[in-house]
Amino acid sequence: MQEGLFEAGEDCRIQTGCIVGLKYRDDCRPAVLGKGARIRAGTIIYADVVIGDDFQTGHHVMIREKTAIGHHVVVGTNTVIDGQVSIGDFVKIESNCYIPTNVTVGSRIFLGPNVTLTNDRYPLKMRDQYRPEGPVLEDGVTLGAGVIVCPGVRIGEGSFVAAGAVVTKDVPPRTMVKGVPGRFSPLPEKLRELNIALSWMKYLKA
Repeated sequence: MQEGLFEAGEDCRIQTGCIVGLKYRDDCRPAVLGKGARIRAGTIIYADVVIGDDFQTGHHVMIREKTAIGHHVVVGTNTVIDGQVSIGDFVKIESNCYIPTNVTVGSRIFLGPNVTLTNDRYPLKMRDQYRPEGPVLEDGVTLGAGVIVCPGVRIGEGSFVAAGAVVTKDVPPRTMVKGVPGRFSPLPEKLRELNIALSWMKYLKA
């Protein structure tokens, strides 16, 4: 591991080839890792990042500054979290996802591989009016593989977005979204319970 500016809780394991607490300005604060973190080779975590307990990464993850991540979160290989992002507890983000600035991710959320969230309505146009506006994912949301979510979209609690869909407008709670552009339908009863991974169960029942 290359030296960085960070504080780590008990039983953290950081593989070789990582940078934790990358200093990007003179007055930045240390990155903070909670207990039991597992940081795999090639990962870069900037300073001014705060992460809760039981955090895990795949390889070559990048997490930029001013990001706050809760407890029991997994971030898959080659995923980029581009800073100024808030992520709740019990979240699983698969490999090759992109999360830009100004995104809010709630708790008990699943992002499948190759999910792309966006925050710029008119890339490289109207720069004098540029205001990055990332999506908001409310608690219990599932995004299937390859989903794209457009800037400023709010996806309501417990909604399920099928693989490959493009979400262009706000989604009401407990809604199924399919297709390009995404079309809404009532969420099937069998998908209405909040997301739960086997590794989360002992904590959620405590």
